[in-house]
Amino acid sequence: MTAAVTLPAVPVPLRVLNSPVSWSVDGDDALTITSGAGTDLFADPGGPGRFCDAPALVGRLGGDFTLSARIRTDLMSTYDAGVLLLYAGDDLWAKFCLELSPQGRPTIVTVVNRGVSDDCNSIGVTGDDVRLRVSRVGAAFAFHVATGTDFWHLVRYFALDGDPEIGFLAQSPTGRGCTVRFEEVRYTPGRLSDLRNGE
Repeated sequence: MTAAVTLPAVPVPLRVLNSPVSWSVDGDDALTITSGAGTDLFADPGGPGRFCDAPALVGRLGGDFTLSARIRTDLMSTYDAGVLLLYAGDDLWAKFCLELSPQGRPTIVTVVNRGVSDDCNSIGVTGDDVRLRVSRVGAAFAFHVATGTDFWHLVRYFALDGDPEIGFLAQSPTGRGCTVRFEEVRYTPGRLSDLRNGE
């Protein structure tokens, strides 16, 4: 069994969920994960496809909080992604992704899985300044993205049962693997005062 992983920017130890090809903690606030080929976390709502082998590092944070990271990755194959993950089990989780679309464009994608997955493509992004943020707000969660500015755009607001762990995931469903670097990881305890004002 892999020992708990310490990332100083996150106040709880992280455990390995599905073994990555490699991972490393890079200073106080950066983490790199490399997934293997054909790895994914998805349960197709219209078919039998069910996958839960994408590697992640996750830990449980108590109370209200925000956790954000800048996502750096070379998206080489369709659905390669760097992900902030909420995970309460193989059937109950949510993903917030910087993902390569079938059109070959980096895209902000969210998936909430309650037995089966939904799949929501939000906005295409350009440049290398893409930051994702997950916030717990009481019994609910919010996903925000910032691209090139300090304004956080609300992408999704939802409930998820099961007191999920939060963490970092890399996936490569159709490719040979994907290396994702999560930089400038920031944890802030407390509740956002307004989900929609960009704070």
